[in-house]
Amino acid sequence: MTTTGTLGLDISDRFTSYCLLDDAGEVSEEGRLRTTPEAFRQRLCCLAGRIVLEAGTHSPWVSRLFAEEGLDVIVANPRKVRLIAQATRKNDRADAETLARLGRMDPKLLGPIKHRSAQAQTDLAAVRARAALISARTLLINHVRGAVKSVGVRLPVCDATTFHKVAKLHVPDELATAVAPLLDSIEVLSERIKLLDRRVLELVATRYPEARVLQQVAGVGPLISLTFILTVGDPMRFKKSRELGPYLGLVPRQRESGNSAPELRISKVGDGYLRQLLVNGAHFILGYRGPDSDLRRWGLQRATGGKNAKKRAIVAVARRLAILLHRLWVTGEVYEPLRTSGVAA
Repeated sequence: MTTTGTLGLDISDRFTSYCLLDDAGEVSEEGRLRTTPEAFRQRLCCLAGRIVLEAGTHSPWVSRLFAEEGLDVIVANPRKVRLIAQATRKNDRADAETLARLGRMDPKLLGPIKHRSAQAQTDLAAVRARAALISARTLLINHVRGAVKSVGVRLPVCDATTFHKVAKLHVPDELATAVAPLLDSIEVLSERIKLLDRRVLELVATRYPEARVLQQVAGVGPLISLTFILTVGDPMRFKKSRELGPYLGLVPRQRESGNSAPELRISKVGDGYLRQLLVNGAHFILGYRGPDSDLRRWGLQRATGGKNAKKRAIVAVARRLAILLHRLWVTGEVYEPLRTSGVAA
C-alpha cells in the first residue's frame, strides 16, 4: 500500500530518525532505521510524497537514492533551519518532525541545496584531497621552521616543493634526528601533490574541456577553473551571473532595521575552498604580475586608501571574477581583457 505525505529525515552516521506527516499534517508514522541504502529502499517501497532532509555528510548519496525512486527530494540548508539549531527540545525524533513540517509548509523556507552528480563529486574529491595534502605539508614545514628557530638558526626562504632538500642542508646536527622523519614526510607529500596536479590537468583535458574557456582570464589556472565548474555544477541554475556573489558568500551580510543599516563583513556562506581560490586569483590580478585588464583597473581604483581598502578591493575583485567566469562558461565567448576600456576609448 502506497503512503502519501511528507517525510522528514534526521540522518546520523549509524541511524536515521524519520517522521511521516499525512496530508492533514498529523504524524502518521515515526521511527528509526539504519543509515544504509538497503534500509532506505525498504522504506521507499511504500512511500509517494516529499522527502525533506538536512544537508550533511550523508545527504548527497541519500538524495540521489531518493531521486532515482522518482520522489520529490528537498535538501535543507542548515543555516536556514534555525528551529532545529536553537530548539530547547532537541532530539533526533523532534528534528525529523520539524523538517517534515517545514517542508510541508513552504520548501523555499529551507533554502534548498542541489547536490552535484556522483561523477562530479568523485572528481571534486581529487581536488579536495590535494588541498588536504597541501595543508598537511604547510603544517609540517611551519613546524620544522619553528623548531630550527628555537636553537638560533633560520632556514632559507624557498619553495614548498624544494623545502625538504634545502632544509636537510641547514638543519643543525642536534635537531637532525628529530627533524629527519618530518622532512621525509614532506617529500612524500610533495610527490603526492604532483600526482594530483597531473590528475587535475587530466580531468580538464578529458572530462571538463569547458574549463579552458575560463582559463582565458589571467590568474585562473586549471585548479581554479576545474574547482569552479565542479562546485557550481549546472551553470543554468543561476538566472543571472551576479547571483554567484551571494552564492559564494562574497557579498556583505545585511541586518537592516528601521533607519539602522550597519556595514557588515561578507557572509562567507557557500563553498569556502572555492572562495579561497577566487581570492587567490584576485591577489594575482591586483599584484605586480597581473596583466592590464578592466578587472585589474577596476580593483586598483578601489584599493587606494589604506590597508582595509585593499582588503575590500580584493574581495570585490574575487566577486567580480566569479561573475566573469560564470558568464564565460555560459556564453563560451572569447575573453577581452580591455573590452570596457576599448569601448570607452
